[in-house]
Amino acid sequence: MTTHAHQVTPARVLRSEWHKLWTLRSTWITALSASAVTLGIGLVMGVTYTSGGNDADIDTVVLVLYGTMLSQIVLAVLGVLVTAGEYATGMIRASLTAVPRRTPVLWAKAAVFAATVYALSLLTALATFLGAQLFLADTDQAASLTDPGVLRAIAGNSAGLTLVGLLALGLGALLRSVPGALGAFVGGVVILPEILTMLPYEAVDTAVAHFPTQAFGALGSATPLPGAAGPGAALLALCLWAGASLGAAALLMKRRDV
Repeated sequence: MTTHAHQVTPARVLRSEWHKLWTLRSTWITALSASAVTLGIGLVMGVTYTSGGNDADIDTVVLVLYGTMLSQIVLAVLGVLVTAGEYATGMIRASLTAVPRRTPVLWAKAAVFAATVYALSLLTALATFLGAQLFLADTDQAASLTDPGVLRAIAGNSAGLTLVGLLALGLGALLRSVPGALGAFVGGVVILPEILTMLPYEAVDTAVAHFPTQAFGALGSATPLPGAAGPGAALLALCLWAGASLGAAALLMKRRDV
């Protein structure tokens, strides 16, 4: 069989998406902002913490990585820009012309984004934890990477950030609008669960515990959180949310015009 010099292959699609991601100024801005927020807030927590204060009963990893609650929104913005940003600039036409089957473009974007975000967030989380522990060494929040649950929580925090970002990436491809996808993310992922928790029903509380932001919080804790899903259930829930978003985007991408 003859192999064409310019044949579309998964490796070439991945290489193309990697190049596009890292040649955009928005990628550098959002990635560095997410890391700076996590590291900055973590160090502030370490510097200002005093034993026996209001934060004494908070899990050490949760305390140190509190900034990731904000950086998840920054990375969600990046996820939306990866997909909806191409629709806004019109570059998506060139991408889908080069890859007529369409969905490989989405899978390549998701793979490149996931690898980038997980590596970045894991390195940032490790640096933040170790940096904060320099100030927490003589407090009741002193901990090390070898303590039970610490490494799992740090890795889980990074996995949660990645999956929440993939959910946003799917919304960007689904709605093809940066403002629309960001609005859907903030409204559906951040605000809606807080509204639902006001309802006096136990079944609602159980369901909300498996919403993206709540599952993300459970993944990033070294000790079980009251009323939260377990780490395994939280990871599964986030995978299903991200998978549903990307699956719906792939289905519509195949059926509609650019």
